[in-house]
Amino acid sequence: MYTVISKEKEQSFLTLDSAMNHAKWMNEFVTIKSNDFEVCGMFGVDSIVDGKCPDGVDYDWNKASRIGQMKR
Repeated sequence: MYTVISKEKEQSFLTLDSAMNHAKWMNEFVTIKSNDFEVCGMFGVDSIVDGKCPDGVDYDWNKASRIGQMKR
């Protein structure tokens, strides 16, 4: 059993997959809790659109700017 907890409500799900899909749909900071573990955050915010992160910050990371030499 997995419980998705937000500021407003708590809802239970039978699978972790369904709990995470619901958390993504909610699009807000939530906690997913089970007997074995607890995770929190905004789920599904890993996309870059028009060079911006979901919070509006410019995304400027690139592989060429890593520390050290590129492996060939």
